[in-house]
Amino acid sequence: MILNRVLILGILILTIMMSPSGGEEIVADHVAYYGVNVYQSYGPSGQYTHEFDGDEEFYVDLEKKETVWRLPVFSTFTSFDPQGALRNLAIAKQNLNILIERSNQTAATNEVPEVTVFSKSPVMLGQPNTLICLVDNIFPPVINVTWLKNRHSVTEGVSETSFLAKGDHSFSKISYLTFLPSAEDIYDCKVEHWGLDEPLLKHWEPEVPTPMSELTETVVCALGLAVGLVGIVMGTVFIIQGLRSGGTSRHQGPL
Repeated sequence: MILNRVLILGILILTIMMSPSGGEEIVADHVAYYGVNVYQSYGPSGQYTHEFDGDEEFYVDLEKKETVWRLPVFSTFTSFDPQGALRNLAIAKQNLNILIERSNQTAATNEVPEVTVFSKSPVMLGQPNTLICLVDNIFPPVINVTWLKNRHSVTEGVSETSFLAKGDHSFSKISYLTFLPSAEDIYDCKVEHWGLDEPLLKHWEPEVPTPMSELTETVVCALGLAVGLVGIVMGTVFIIQGLRSGGTSRHQGPL
């Protein structure tokens, strides 16, 4: 049995708005997790991230010892020294080892992840798009997310976020696949996790309207023509009736 201990540390910052009535209700406008340290005994491995409203701002590449911004433009507004993350993770590792020594060796509870696949924008055949695979309710944070195109593994155009922390101490992760939609291609997001008895395949394929057959087109055209003719006939009848009633009213009156 694999034992996996996880230590999660971070700072939660809320930007809040008081209710207009001045009551006690407080609504969070934005939620930011600054300096989320995750270190676990499996591997061992860890990560350091800054997040805002459920999106990753940056993470620290522990091997290259550098800050990696989710969008390069973010680095033009601020900077972050990766050495601070390395020091924090070293402390987290030490604290986790102390906790393991002072507690019973019990296996972590393996949650069943939830997987959703959708496109970034409405699909138009032949127009570049991005498939998004959202994996939620991850614990422990050890998972493998891959893409399949027509049942074959694909790696080109693939990127993913780090583990995104949630309030219930589970995690989510997002994987992206840039692609060119085609009526012949189908895609699957493949998820492997200890909470699953076997790899989970979440299927996706473009919803392309089925073209009408020639017979259907002929029938539709015929019905449209018939409705148009009926409308013309009815309109003509109403016009004639209107003219007759108008002429009769003009001839009536005192002699």
